[in-house]
Amino acid sequence: MPPLSLRRPLPPADHAEHSDGHESAMKERAVDGFGARLAALRRSRGLSQEALATEVGVSRRVIASYEAREAQLPGALLGTLARALKSSTDALLGLAPIAHKTAPKTARLFKRLRRIEELPPADQRAVLTLVDAMLETRCRATPAGRERQAS
Repeated sequence: MPPLSLRRPLPPADHAEHSDGHESAMKERAVDGFGARLAALRRSRGLSQEALATEVGVSRRVIASYEAREAQLPGALLGTLARALKSSTDALLGLAPIAHKTAPKTARLFKRLRRIEELPPADQRAVLTLVDAMLETRCRATPAGRERQAS
């Protein structure tokens, strides 16, 4: 499959002679902004360029070049990127809205929780015990928490 160009519009499809030019403009718009969408999706999923590159099987430099619009994206990699980002190829290309946007702060928290899942069970229990104790202490320290304990 030939690579998708991030700088030029895609070549017209075989049936383009029957279209009104709208299809060609749509394809140009789909690729335009790809790097920004890729970076935004990556960040919203709490992934670094390095983490995404590892998941996709390329170097961090490749991901950085796609985000900076310096490289042509091979079509075969588009599906792999979409799966790694838990998105659709249409969302990456700008043909569909990004389905689930997570705030970067929340994404970082989820990333840490995924790392906790990788710990041995005893370590997971220790982390959860610490978190529960901290939440209980915070709950008692706030007026709303004291009201909940009284009822």
